[in-house]
Amino acid sequence: MGSQVVDRAFREQSETDDAELMLKIQQKDERAFRELLNRYLVPLNRFAVRMLGNSHDAEDLVQEAFLRAWKNAHQWQPHQGKLTTWLHAITRNLCIDFHRRDKSALHTEVSAQLQSSDTPEKYLAAANKGRAVTAALVQLPERQKSAIILCHYQGLSNRDAAAVIGVSVDALESLMARGRRTLRKDLASLSAQEE
Repeated sequence: MGSQVVDRAFREQSETDDAELMLKIQQKDERAFRELLNRYLVPLNRFAVRMLGNSHDAEDLVQEAFLRAWKNAHQWQPHQGKLTTWLHAITRNLCIDFHRRDKSALHTEVSAQLQSSDTPEKYLAAANKGRAVTAALVQLPERQKSAIILCHYQGLSNRDAAAVIGVSVDALESLMARGRRTLRKDLASLSAQEE
């Protein structure tokens, strides 16, 4: 019971700090913006890498997300949700736009990786489990992928992840369940091919 009180106090303090930080950013305080970068660059970059499947595009996309946060700081309101939720939503929307523009290029890249080895066995032997999971995640429908990444990898609560995606908590849980089933099936299929 004591740790829940400490956790709640920490979250409330963090949310207060974020609100104060955003008030300064809304006034175009560059030092406050650097602090925002220090706090959220790494988690947003990890999120974008998982959404896109590569770090190069993710870095560009996260830079654009922070640029949009700077330009549109006045749009964030503390009563509408956490700052981290707002930043993840900006990043997620950019990822969706990227996938729409480059969907065929993405499929070509994944297919090329699979075909670069003489046989599926050689590919699977060379690839580590993380790459296989990333490739499987990239193939999931966007909302299922977002739900899994936001909750499992980014550590957002179901409520916050649902807010980022714009669905109810029940719908988020359904998206995660369907996504996990697909991942298990795809990874089992890859594993069976390996044997």
